[in-house]
Amino acid sequence: MFGMEPALCWGAMLLSLCAGADVRSRSCSEVRQAYSAKGFSLASVPYQEIAGEHLRICPQEYTCCTTEMEDKLGQQSKLEFESLVEEASHYVRVTFVSWHRKFDEFFRELLKNAEKSLNDIFVNTYGMLYMQNTEVFQDLFTELKRYYTGGNVNLEEILNDFWARLLERMFQLINPQYHFSEDYLECVSKYTDQLKPFGDVPRKLKVQVTRALIAARTFVQGLTVGREVANRVSKISPNPGCIRALMKMLYCPYCRGLPSVRPCSNYCLNVMKGCLANQADLDIEWNLFIDAMLLVVDRLEGPVNIESVMGPIDVKISEAIINMQENSVQVSGKVFIGCGQPKSPPLLRLSRSFSESNNVQFHPYIEEERPTTAAGTSLDQLRTLWRAMQNAVIEIKDKLKVSKKLWSSLPHAICKEARITGANPHEDKCWNGQTRARYLPEIMNDGLINQINNPEVDVDITRPDTFIRQQIMALRVITNKLRNAYNGNDVNFQDTSEETSGSGSGSGCIDDICPTEFDFITTEAPLFDSDRVEFEFSAASQSSQSLFTVLISVIMVLQRQWR
Repeated sequence: MFGMEPALCWGAMLLSLCAGADVRSRSCSEVRQAYSAKGFSLASVPYQEIAGEHLRICPQEYTCCTTEMEDKLGQQSKLEFESLVEEASHYVRVTFVSWHRKFDEFFRELLKNAEKSLNDIFVNTYGMLYMQNTEVFQDLFTELKRYYTGGNVNLEEILNDFWARLLERMFQLINPQYHFSEDYLECVSKYTDQLKPFGDVPRKLKVQVTRALIAARTFVQGLTVGREVANRVSKISPNPGCIRALMKMLYCPYCRGLPSVRPCSNYCLNVMKGCLANQADLDIEWNLFIDAMLLVVDRLEGPVNIESVMGPIDVKISEAIINMQENSVQVSGKVFIGCGQPKSPPLLRLSRSFSESNNVQFHPYIEEERPTTAAGTSLDQLRTLWRAMQNAVIEIKDKLKVSKKLWSSLPHAICKEARITGANPHEDKCWNGQTRARYLPEIMNDGLINQINNPEVDVDITRPDTFIRQQIMALRVITNKLRNAYNGNDVNFQDTSEETSGSGSGSGCIDDICPTEFDFITTEAPLFDSDRVEFEFSAASQSSQSLFTVLISVIMVLQRQWR
């Protein structure tokens, strides 16, 4: 009887060992099903757990993963991470893409309609006199559009050149009894600012146009940069250390035979903060960029916005022409003193020709004659466009505010995804990187420098990502430009007008030496005959006063139309 005890003991030990083997050799059927659902072949998937010494990332315990499976699941985790980052930033990227298109189309259409409105009304009002000089106005809008589209254009020079050219043309019209050489007209144009033939309109319009166009162009450029930065940063591939951490978090549960167990939330956050450490460093510059964009949005809806400037530009130019007519005698007198007495062809023939031209071409502006298009008047189109964009300006402000802290919030956005941590994560029954249990390590702060002790991702804090640094620099450049635009200044153009810097507007003087109001540089000219000049001034005055009477009625009607 006592002899049987050793045999019984050995039998019990064998049963115990067999039972232990059964426990270790659990079925991999659930893993096979989940693995197949990912689109992988089941050829390399064991039916029962096997020893895990071959694993390089997951715990080297009994496992349902082969080396081939671990490699494929590692690649799968990389692809899923890239998809998660793109999806988490999708809203902001779409916002910048769609709103860039909307605002760009609007600003282009606004410039187009402003030019058409001026052309329609000036053709109808000034007739042939305008059509013979239409290139002066066309060139102005061509340059304004070239500036908006990114051309290397100085707005102040554009406007100065326009008024100088308009003065040359107008000066010939109000002095038809004289012949002016190119050199003489060049002398006239040099003193546009000093003579102030157009009153205060050029100075005011310069301030308004530069402020409005700088804001519009820079805002659209800001949307472009925001779009490009968001697109580029959202497509950065994870480094090898991140891929290992992702594999361990997302698919090591498969290897442990627990494919349905999701990562713990805090575990997920540490992994994502390590993988997105460089992106989080973008956040400071991104937030400053968004703040600068919001400043410029204020300019787009402020009193000096592009619509309020470009819409009535035809009225403002007409007002300047009226001022020129009103001051024609004084302007001519000062020019004759400064530039010399012009040559005078047969006066009678020229005066008759000019008078006949005026009688045919100039007539009061009548509402019924206002040019129209299929969609209504150009002015109506401008108003319709702006009403639509006023709502857009309000909406873009809200969307820009939402996009702040985009990059530092990515880990939280990703770890909230139900497919990552589950709809209702149980912190005691989640995957903590080793088994199904609570995750104990503390959560890391944002940014590269704070990942020095990240327990999940091996991050080299001494080597910032070069590509991310490039995006940071791009944001700094556009932020600086946006702030300048808010203040009415372009990066390559500093507005020197009174209302922006306190100094006087530029006069086109050479080497900062400007003649005084009566200190003109004279050119060779016939001898001065005071009696003859007095007679010719009187004739010019009569012609210009007839023009002035007609133009006064025109500008009054135009102003009423705009209101």
